[in-house]
Amino acid sequence: MPRLYSSPSPMPTRRTFVFAGAAALTAGYAANPPGTLAETATPNMLGPLPGYSPQIGTFVSQLTWLRERNGVLAATGPLKQADLDYLFDKNANTIGALMLHLAATETYYQMNTFDGMKWDSWSADIKKKWDPAMNLGDAGRVTIKGHDRDYYVGILHEVREKSLAEFRKKDDAWFLAADKTWGWGPTNNLCKWFHVCEHEAHHTGQIALLIKRLPGVKAGSESGGAS
Repeated sequence: MPRLYSSPSPMPTRRTFVFAGAAALTAGYAANPPGTLAETATPNMLGPLPGYSPQIGTFVSQLTWLRERNGVLAATGPLKQADLDYLFDKNANTIGALMLHLAATETYYQMNTFDGMKWDSWSADIKKKWDPAMNLGDAGRVTIKGHDRDYYVGILHEVREKSLAEFRKKDDAWFLAADKTWGWGPTNNLCKWFHVCEHEAHHTGQIALLIKRLPGVKAGSESGGAS
């Protein structure tokens, strides 16, 4: 099992949070492996990171901040298996399925951007493994259940470690190069990966809503987990 991130500490409010630019390359980053903002002395200083080209490093700091400081890890920290498997209604997705959906999405964008594979051209084995989580719906409701939080966090971490390793091999020219075949129109790798980032923020909001609907959660509670 890959190592797991610890639960993040309380965050400042949006009013007090300050996004830093290139000046964020601080001694705190230099003393820690790239992509582990939760372990740095200055986790809220976004900017270039050692081991990455400047624009990729800045993006990685943002991607990591969302995951470790104010994202799915924080939202799901108190949850038990029953919470992760709880289905709000017949058309909903479970919290566990949404967590695995984040890993599936990132995996498919890895294959498209890092490996240069046309979207949906991956093998039948890959689709069998990831499509239920990617597409959710009935397939996700039937197959994604019976796992504790460590299972999902371990997969999320394993997938993210691969992303970080691949980002270290790339440069800013690759990051900004346009894919003229993409369905949205000419789209660069920065845009594709920004979508991965905002996609996680979107589903973390869904997870927060589902947590408030868990059986046993008191009205107005900001934290989840049935008592």
